[in-house]
Amino acid sequence: MQAIQIIQAEHSKLWRLATTINTVADEIDSGGALTPEFFEAVFNYIETFVDRSHHPREDDFLFRLLRQRTDQANPLLDQLQSEHRSGPDTLRSLRQSLGQARQGELGQFTVALRAYTQGLKQHIRTEERELIPLAKEALTADDWHEINRAFLDNQDPLFGEHVKEEFRALYHRIATLAPESVGLGGLSSGELKPGTAPRVDFLLKVTGLQSSYGRIKALKGIDFEVRRGETVALVGANGAGKTTFLRALSGVQPTDGGSIHFDGRDISKLRSDLRMRGGICQCPEGRQVFGPLSIDDNLRLGAYTQPKSQVAGDLEKIFSMFPILKEKRRLPAGTLSGGQQQMLAIGRALMGRPKLLLLDEPSMGLAPLLVEEVFNVVKTLKSEGMTIILAEQNAFAALAIADRGYVMETGTITLSGTGQELISNEQVRAAYLGM
Repeated sequence: MQAIQIIQAEHSKLWRLATTINTVADEIDSGGALTPEFFEAVFNYIETFVDRSHHPREDDFLFRLLRQRTDQANPLLDQLQSEHRSGPDTLRSLRQSLGQARQGELGQFTVALRAYTQGLKQHIRTEERELIPLAKEALTADDWHEINRAFLDNQDPLFGEHVKEEFRALYHRIATLAPESVGLGGLSSGELKPGTAPRVDFLLKVTGLQSSYGRIKALKGIDFEVRRGETVALVGANGAGKTTFLRALSGVQPTDGGSIHFDGRDISKLRSDLRMRGGICQCPEGRQVFGPLSIDDNLRLGAYTQPKSQVAGDLEKIFSMFPILKEKRRLPAGTLSGGQQQMLAIGRALMGRPKLLLLDEPSMGLAPLLVEEVFNVVKTLKSEGMTIILAEQNAFAALAIADRGYVMETGTITLSGTGQELISNEQVRAAYLGM
């Protein structure tokens, strides 16, 4: 039932957006400034994603087939489809209310926003608690085959990959235009672009890797492989050994045994600075930016090993992705919000022109809106052919975008497979996805 997974992932995204809208509405009521560009971006996203893709897919496939299978579903489907049809009118009303808010009528606008998000959340609850269980019970295997095929058709002009890129760009605009408390706080939207297809050969091969903290064995013989251009998720609970493993790859954590082969050579005994020069760049857990130094200097430190002639051009690429960093480039990095510091940490790692990018818990401690944006950035880097290891406690989000994944428990790899295989694995769903 891959379509159900897609619908539930979209529900999670919309719930995060609704939560963000409510937070911004609270700030406006408390005297915060109105940011019309942010709300225009939100309304454009809702119009394009919700009304043009999410609702039509449900109506045309899931709802249609469910009506054919059981009359019991009709009252529920009538209610849900009525809410779908009213979506464009509700959105027009919100746009009109935003126009009035520009003239100073802020109270009516925040009331309208809360009414919308309350309705959206109730709609999601109804689908999750009533519609999806009913569909799982009533629909046949042939029905699910037809529904899944439609939801997974990457060439479809309404739902395919090209349109998904448009959705990501719209969401990126929301995150960069949002107030700093919930977004990146930029005044322009930056860019997210699809790129080239990856080559298929092994960039990293780890065999029997061991590492200890005193008498405590933290890594107990890890076998791990990454192909060029792959995004590989490393998921597990806090304390499983994910950070230790990434630190061992970058050379800052000593190893007791095993081997690390990178880009065709054994780097097991190589110093960390030489590994970085060879193309292993790490975005560490907790950001670890240099607070007293300017944003500009933090980014330039990431390019310390690179030719000076290319630094200016690479800076502009980072600024195009994260325009808030350009706007604040002369300020100390310690003045940035948590989300902005995370983007700075990612940008600093990218300045090293990595062959292999290590991302350690990039979504930790971020507002829901920014969690989505971090993973959008990862998707963009993946589409450009970058090889990525993504260590995350947010297992569902990491596995959803990964080509393959490894599950780690107390210093050992217990499961591996494609991202979708692990998402569907009942053991993984129970232990890490809360399902």
